[in-house]
Amino acid sequence: MLCTRCRHFEAAPDGVLCTQCAAPSGFQAPPAGAPKIWLRSPVGLGWATVALLGLSAAVDLFALGADFLMYDVTGDVGGGDLGNDVLDRADLADTLTAVAASAQAAVLLASAVVFVIWFWRVRVNAEVFAPGGHSKARGWVIAGWVVPIASLWYPRRVMLDVWDASGPEGGRKGHALVNAWWTLWLLTNVVGRFLASMADEADTSQEIHDTMVQMMFADGVDLVAALFAAAVVLRLTRMQDEKAHQGPAVSVAV
Repeated sequence: MLCTRCRHFEAAPDGVLCTQCAAPSGFQAPPAGAPKIWLRSPVGLGWATVALLGLSAAVDLFALGADFLMYDVTGDVGGGDLGNDVLDRADLADTLTAVAASAQAAVLLASAVVFVIWFWRVRVNAEVFAPGGHSKARGWVIAGWVVPIASLWYPRRVMLDVWDASGPEGGRKGHALVNAWWTLWLLTNVVGRFLASMADEADTSQEIHDTMVQMMFADGVDLVAALFAAAVVLRLTRMQDEKAHQGPAVSVAV
């Protein structure tokens, strides 16, 4: 007879479960002949993603400090103060803002790559938890970030499907954390890029001084967005780990 739990393999002699289902629950390597989709632990990838998002938040904090220094010194220059101390601070502000911009670009790229790898892992796991609970194809885990227009809501839709599939059976599945993360992500990309382009066009000390307020806002939103993204990764990784170790519900033959 077939295993009453997975219904894929023959049950052990004088038993109702196959040897795989009879083993301790949790993330395990698939046995020979297992289906192509199998649970794999997202914990390691989750922690790597959180570490990079934390680094991104730290770099944004550094950028905020550089922005404030630039705001302060350009205010002095705009007010007519051209002393050696002010000029030295202006050179330091130029260096720090350039370093911050380069660091933000590098950390963003690294975080994005690892985040998408983690996202793919939890999506595949979610297909095991709820095979029919996904409104978008798996390929949108990657394509959703780069396809114009669709990138405004497809990643959120995929994330919500994974979130719902990974939650406890019959439990309340609130989406507030995911919605907050996605709102901040859109804000930091749409508004942040617009404000950054305005800052690039500033030429005079007064114009730079004025745009630094906007840059501090953009970097602040980016920092909060990184923290919320880390919270989503931590929560969803924990949900999947807990659900995997609970094991699938046992079907009782009647």
